Amino acid sequence: MSRPPLPPFTAETAAEKVRLAEDGWNSRDPERVSLAYTPDSEWRNRAEFPHGRAEIVQFLTRKWTRELDYRLIKELWAFTGNRIAVRFAYEWHDDSGQWYRSYGNENWEFDADGLMRKRYACINDLPIKESERKFHWPLGRRPDDHPGLSDLGL
Repeated sequence: MSRPPLPPFTAETAAEKVRLAEDGWNSRDPERVSLAYTPDSEWRNRAEFPHGRAEIVQFLTRKWTRELDYRLIKELWAFTGNRIAVRFAYEWHDDSGQWYRSYGNENWEFDADGLMRKRYACINDLPIKESERKFHWPLGRRPDDHPGLSDLGL
């Protein structure tokens, strides 16, 4: 299975790959998201180390059960060959109504078919008031005219 754009990346194709990843995660559909990764993909996400699509689906199912009304923005940071670095922020609330903005960086490595085989994420959570939220689109894909991280001062 091929998942364009394919490496080696250019500035344009790396930015496209980042937006496609953002769109997938904003779907909050673990099965759909898992298809962007190799069957034996390796992750580091906080203190969890999912390996392979089945564990990725389990991880994301738990994540989106806990992180309610999740909205994510990713931004290209750097790229070379088959690797992309991104920074991201997402907003969500827990079941008590406490809102958070989670900030982080990811390093991605892709196979020749454009599937991500390695994903290393570092993430920090900041409790925020609902009035401090910046991501105000309907659940799902971020509209093209919604500001990105740099535009929002994040």
